[in-house]
Order: sequence, then C-alpha cells, then structure tokens
Amino acid sequence: MTSIVAHNVNAWYGKHHALHDITLTMPNQQVTALMGPSGCGKSTFIRTLNRMHEEIPGTRVTGEIRVNDVNLYGGRITAQYVRRHIGMVFQRPNVLPARSIYENVAIGLQINGIARGKALRERVQQSLHQAFLWDEVKDRLDDPAAGLSGGQQQRLCIARALALEPQVLLLDEPTSALDPLSTLQVEDLVRHLKAQYTVVIVTHNLQQATRIADQTAFFLLGRIIEAGPTEQVFARPQHKETEDYITGRFG
Repeated sequence: MTSIVAHNVNAWYGKHHALHDITLTMPNQQVTALMGPSGCGKSTFIRTLNRMHEEIPGTRVTGEIRVNDVNLYGGRITAQYVRRHIGMVFQRPNVLPARSIYENVAIGLQINGIARGKALRERVQQSLHQAFLWDEVKDRLDDPAAGLSGGQQQRLCIARALALEPQVLLLDEPTSALDPLSTLQVEDLVRHLKAQYTVVIVTHNLQQATRIADQTAFFLLGRIIEAGPTEQVFARPQHKETEDYITGRFG
C-alpha cells in the first residue's frame, strides 16, 4: 500500500527559506488537498514530492520524504526513478501540440523503453480509458493534441502520467485554467483514481477541497498550520488562521 510520508522537510530558493519543517502523511487510496494563499509553499511542497524542486538552480531540500519506506532523497535514488513512480500534472495542460493524441500518451513509454508494438497500443488505450477520455478521442488518435479542448488536454496529460503506472499522482492546481464543466469532469476523475492511487492535489478552490479531498493540509508562510480530515478542518478548525482563511477573512 503506497503512502507518502514527509518528515521535517525544508526547502530553499537560494537564501529564501520557503518550507519550514513540513511533516505530513498522505495515505494510500485517499486524496490529500493542499490549500492556502498564494506564496504559502504548497506548490513548492508538491514539487519536492517528485524532486521537481531541484530542477531550479540554487534550490535545496532537507528532511525525508518516504514512499513505502524508501527515502526519495536517499543517495542511491535518482530523480528519474522518482518521477517514473510519482506522476505529476501541472496547472496548465502541457500537451505536445505538434504531436498526435496517441503520441502524447505513448511518449513516456517509448522514451523509457517500457512498451512497444501491441503492448504500447494497449497501454495507451488503457490510460485513455482511465482518464475518462477514450470515448471522446478513439476515432481521432492521429489528430494533433492541440485540437482538443482545455479540459480534454488536461485529461490527456493525466492519461500520459497514468501510462507509466505510477504509484502516486500529484496534481498542481489542475483545474484552475478550466471552465466549470471541465473542472467537474476532472474532479470526477480524481475521485475515481483514488481507488488505485495516492493522490495529492494543490487547490485554491476551497469548495473543490470539500468535494474531493479525504484530508486537507492548510499552508501559511511555508508552514503547515493544520492538517486532518477535510470535514474536520472545514467544520471545526483548530487554529484561528485556518478559520480566518476558510471563512474568507484573508487569502
């Protein structure tokens, strides 16, 4: 059973100390939402979970992040290995516009030498099914991905991540650029995917957190102020900062 456990995680951009002693367990088969105002550290934290943070020059991370008791920052673990097992989808759909719908899903499998021929085709179809996209694109797999709507492109990015059969799926504000209908489609997909994956989502949308998250962590100024079951955090917050944020007093 795959869970992520972060313990005393600190992160820096140069001299700027962005995360302070973050400790959080993100359970298997649950959706964990990270909420808080802009600049509070939630996107930085989610990027530490698959070592994307270190791609920025001058950054560093201390502490431990474990998946099934394997320290992702252990000396023998490569960033490529981590990203193979922890998929990530970003705020805006980052499809490869000149490539076909099929190629967008297949590319990770091809680059990593995981599948080819019939096995590749089957994996692409399976991933599109998982992303609730197959019925919409099955007759135009050779069309450019740029021809899809914004919501379809985001689900295509999710399909591309799922094709590698990750253990964990990270979503960094995946619906912030989408219309309301596309947002609901992605939320339905997330609820479905948690039966198979550990899901961590960054969101500015408090209603979204209440709709899809099993647990929620509230970030402020690079620290976790409060974390727990979503219903408890929203209905009975233990800290004034949490209450002020969810009632709209700031943020």
